[in-house]
Amino acid sequence: MNKIEHIGIAIKNMDEAIKNYEILLGTKCYKVEEVASEGVKTAFFKVGESKIELLEATNPESPIAKFILKRGTGMHHIAFDVTDISKEIERLEKEGYQLIQRSPKNGADNKLIAFLHPKSTEGVLVELCQERVQ
Repeated sequence: MNKIEHIGIAIKNMDEAIKNYEILLGTKCYKVEEVASEGVKTAFFKVGESKIELLEATNPESPIAKFILKRGTGMHHIAFDVTDISKEIERLEKEGYQLIQRSPKNGADNKLIAFLHPKSTEGVLVELCQERVQ
């Protein structure tokens, strides 16, 4: 794990949340992107070497919609930058961590991603991120 890549926050209204976080962080949102495969719209803010990712559901069956229905808005996950996501998945699986994905998939902000189940990480959803090579 190289660094905290971003913290994901589940929100209900993207426009309102962007305005709120631009004021809070004193910086502009640098990217808004939809990830159709996950049923989510994302917005990113740079904060030092890390980022904040806002997550809004684009359909009622998306993981974010289900999360908000069950737990309300708020922190959804913490993401860590890794050098080789496939090797990190393999290492963590050997160590006994429960994986949500056993192979990386495309995510927002030009990343390959995989999630660890919160049952393995003290109740926190953990995302592994690796920059996609273009």
